[in-house]
Amino acid sequence: MSLTFVAVVSAVGLFLGMLLLFEAGRYVGIKRSARDPDAASGSGPAEAGVFGLLGLLLALTFSGAASRFQARRHLVTEEANAVGSAYLRVDVLPSEAQPEVRQLFRRYLDARVASYPRDEDASVARAWSSEVAALQAQIWSAAVALSPRDATGNGAKLLLPALNDMFDIATTRTMAMEDHPPQLIFILLAGLSLVSSLLVGYVSCGSRTRNWFPQVILAATMSLTYYVILDLEFPRHGLIRVDSADHVLVELRNSMR
Repeated sequence: MSLTFVAVVSAVGLFLGMLLLFEAGRYVGIKRSARDPDAASGSGPAEAGVFGLLGLLLALTFSGAASRFQARRHLVTEEANAVGSAYLRVDVLPSEAQPEVRQLFRRYLDARVASYPRDEDASVARAWSSEVAALQAQIWSAAVALSPRDATGNGAKLLLPALNDMFDIATTRTMAMEDHPPQLIFILLAGLSLVSSLLVGYVSCGSRTRNWFPQVILAATMSLTYYVILDLEFPRHGLIRVDSADHVLVELRNSMR
């Protein structure tokens, strides 16, 4: 089951749940008003508190998701810079050894571009991640083995730190893609949306006719926002994607021909 499908189903479920609880709240309000005509008028503070908490949680969750999305895009550029810098420093190695190391760099960058999951390709991405780890070991071993052949020692001083930065940014990107709020935050956000719908329906019991338009607009707005937050949190699967930033890695790979 893809994450896109889960996000869509969650948003649609929230939309339908809010509409259902609007009606449930109105039903409870009508029953209560039959016994106490002023019952609904005393729910204002509770409604304000729930909507205030919902607005605060929504703002924080959306802001966090947007910030993480931008950070993930920025890390792609940082990795391209790190790989490009290390590739240039291959020039300090003995000339006869450079073609082999450069070929390892090409294979490594191909594996890095392919190592991020797209929709249903999680198993393929895991295989590419294993390939990345193996290539990292090969590149490091080749650089270390060639360093004693450099009489000046400049090769090791320049290349090995650059390789270390290149490998570190790869790990940072992997962890950044796995950095998400606890699931309880999403459950709480959906729960507060449903509770707010119940309160709105309860307060509207004083009206003789149902006014569906504002209720549908509120439910649709909350559901769409909920979906966008989920989409931002998993930018390799939905409509809002970080894939467009990969072009810097592709352009770097093309320059290595």
